[in-house]
Amino acid sequence: MAYWVIKAVLTPILVLLYRVRVEGARHVPRRGAAILASNHLSFCDSIFLPLVLRRRLTFVAKAEYFEDPRKAWFFRSTGQIPIKRTGGAASEGALAAAREVLEAGRLFGIYPEGTRSPDGRLYRGHTGVARLALECRVPVIPVAMIGTAEVLPIGRVRPRVFRSVTVRFSPPVPLERYLERAADPLVLRELTDEVMFEIASLSGQEYVDRYAKRGEGMEGRAPAPLAPAPLRT
Repeated sequence: MAYWVIKAVLTPILVLLYRVRVEGARHVPRRGAAILASNHLSFCDSIFLPLVLRRRLTFVAKAEYFEDPRKAWFFRSTGQIPIKRTGGAASEGALAAAREVLEAGRLFGIYPEGTRSPDGRLYRGHTGVARLALECRVPVIPVAMIGTAEVLPIGRVRPRVFRSVTVRFSPPVPLERYLERAADPLVLRELTDEVMFEIASLSGQEYVDRYAKRGEGMEGRAPAPLAPAPLRT
């Protein structure tokens, strides 16, 4: 209930303060489970993405956000699930939480890069998104967040207003050929790479074939410019 109350309060405020454009929303199913796999440029990605959806979206969020009781209330109310980001057990815990969401027929949001981009480029995705899609047999819909780094760059506390934000959705990545080869250990990497390449095509970001490092020292630098990218249908 709190999720929809917060959404009802925030939506008119954000629409007033920002020029929000949505492309390809028809690719998000009206019912049933699906994974929304997005690039991650800013903390406010997790605010603008749920804003443009008619359905509830659940993410996993780092446990540090829940240490302050006031912040914890907000994150839980907006559908965030706390998870520690250290060690293999943490990754398994995140996947288990995601499976519960998907098995309940809901939408689950994931940032395959695992952290915010330090410089505006798109980094290699972790294979958790592919594991979830194949194990739960649910569609993966690539998403591009554009303009959020200008609203709230890494290292900035107060968001800038009157900026443009675009959210682009692509059609689901076809899973059939991957399900047929599910026993192949290379399948997870191949499917994850296809998702990431689709995100890169949607967003216009330069792709970097290595994992992003949390806290990589790029605060204060302007993000790399994004090339225009038409919506692929």
